[in-house]
Amino acid sequence: MIKNYEELYAKLESCTTALAWKLDGRSGKRAVVLCGGTGCLSSDSAAIREKFQKMVEEKGLSDKVTVNQVGCFGFCSQGPFVKIYPEDTLYRLVKMEDVEEIVEKDLIGGEVVERLLFVDPATKEKIIKQDEINFYKKQRRVALNGCGVINPEDINEAMGYGAFKGLARALQMDRQEVINEILASGLRGRGGGGFPTGRKWQFAYNSPGEVKYVVCNGDEGDPGAFMDRSIFEGNPLAVIEGMMIAGYAIGAQNGYFYVRAEYPVAVNRLQIAINQARELGLLGENILGSGFNFDLHIRLGAGAFVCGEETALLNSIEGKRGTPRPRPPFPAVKGLWAKPTIVNNVETMACVPYILREGAAKFAECGTERSKGTKVFALGGKVNNVGLVEIPMGTTIRELVYDIGGGIPGNKKFKAIQTGGPSGGCLTAEYLDEPIDFDSLTAKGSMMGSGGAIVMDEDNCMVDVAKFYMEFICDESCGKCTPCRVGTKRMLEILTKITEGKGTLEDIDKLEELSALIKSSSLCALGQTASNPVVSTMKHFRDEYIAHVVDKKCPAKVCKNLMQYVIDKEKCIGCGMCARQCPANAITKTDYTAPGKKLPAMAIDTDKCVKCGACIATCKFGAISKQ
Repeated sequence: MIKNYEELYAKLESCTTALAWKLDGRSGKRAVVLCGGTGCLSSDSAAIREKFQKMVEEKGLSDKVTVNQVGCFGFCSQGPFVKIYPEDTLYRLVKMEDVEEIVEKDLIGGEVVERLLFVDPATKEKIIKQDEINFYKKQRRVALNGCGVINPEDINEAMGYGAFKGLARALQMDRQEVINEILASGLRGRGGGGFPTGRKWQFAYNSPGEVKYVVCNGDEGDPGAFMDRSIFEGNPLAVIEGMMIAGYAIGAQNGYFYVRAEYPVAVNRLQIAINQARELGLLGENILGSGFNFDLHIRLGAGAFVCGEETALLNSIEGKRGTPRPRPPFPAVKGLWAKPTIVNNVETMACVPYILREGAAKFAECGTERSKGTKVFALGGKVNNVGLVEIPMGTTIRELVYDIGGGIPGNKKFKAIQTGGPSGGCLTAEYLDEPIDFDSLTAKGSMMGSGGAIVMDEDNCMVDVAKFYMEFICDESCGKCTPCRVGTKRMLEILTKITEGKGTLEDIDKLEELSALIKSSSLCALGQTASNPVVSTMKHFRDEYIAHVVDKKCPAKVCKNLMQYVIDKEKCIGCGMCARQCPANAITKTDYTAPGKKLPAMAIDTDKCVKCGACIATCKFGAISKQ
């Protein structure tokens, strides 16, 4: 049990030394760490770790090598990762059959396994160290501090990486001083709204009442988003410490984590971290002898996207249906169980310990004038380097897509990037050099959101993209208010009609009218922002809507009703592979044999074709195309 500041500082020093010795080799052992994030776990990372442990024991290396897991490395398209300290050697795309070679060559022979190193696509250079890879060079880890370095299930390693230093400083400050520090940092909510965190805390602090609550919103529901999950999985104690600092600042004694149940690894590691903190006396009564009492609880969400809205989330914690409440009153005045409550998302809370540990000025030196610090993005879609990135505010979209993301696969043309998920919008190539911050994205018709960033190329149909997000919104609308419940259904019907080639120019006018109506009259942010993907795609890609309606064509050849598969009889060699793969028996031989070919060419009966794409995937001669 840690009872006071002196004991905490002694523990921190001990843990810092132990972690440093592990990473720089002073412990006399080499450390093998494997990514324990969900992405790598789904690619057998846990089994690979067990095989490493078994081989280390079999080879008599237990006194020379340790094997452990860490959080997400971020570079998801290159996982599973294995990193070896103190050399800092990073192996990627490691499989079970690679373990023996790494043990024999590297751990025993001291020789790098070059075929498992990352190869720079531009220079073809093999890179040994993580920080020398372009994907990482422009990143700066604040919210992701410790992820990919520490074992998330070992509180000692977290403390060795700075955990609880921020809390110790906060507890020796006046509550208002803590709030002032957050205000001075310029931290804005990372959950999407971008509301100044310090102001939210100030409202709750000023609200009268002996009982107050702190809530962490871990209900991450945007398609393609996995930022919050990765923080929970990689360094849950950072979020716990942020909750404790927030609780002290506003005068709360209890905090609640609201995490979706689809995140079992995150929930398990969060509970382990809470239990370990309690055992050390860092959660509970009279923390560090300061008189501050605080405890944390976990509540699981059932996966409703609307529960990412803070008042719907509070209803869900209370055991009620997850629907939004009218505001005002705001949660800072009347929140959980009608008590003053602050709700911040995972990334916001993970930034708080850094600010108290390093100081507001250190945090604020990074970013733009009105958007300080860094932002975590889940970078996905049509980009070479898919993964989790944390970049300084003000980084341009071009840097995100091309320098960090490595550009578009197949050197295809960049078309758009969707930020903010279903609540955001698409930004085109003309905005590639725009800085990424709260105000800039909003001014261009998109938004920061929680941090999803989906890249699209020339093969994406923007009408189909708008339809995808509207389908999601319709499924996730709670139905409490008519504009969202009914309006989004009508918008989806019109978008479906357009993608099926049945739309009219009047339908485009109706979409614009409905978009404005739903935005102005919906109860919560889900409905108020539901039309953003439609509005932004109509603004930047109106020609595609016109093509669908007037020409009955899908320029990107995505909408099935507006395109067909055709065989070029001059290229076809008549092998029949496409016919054997066709589930609809829509491909037959013709009477035509192309010059130089031995067999008659094949042809597709467009009336029978179900447009599954099996034929085009099978043909090795490029004879089948979409038209």
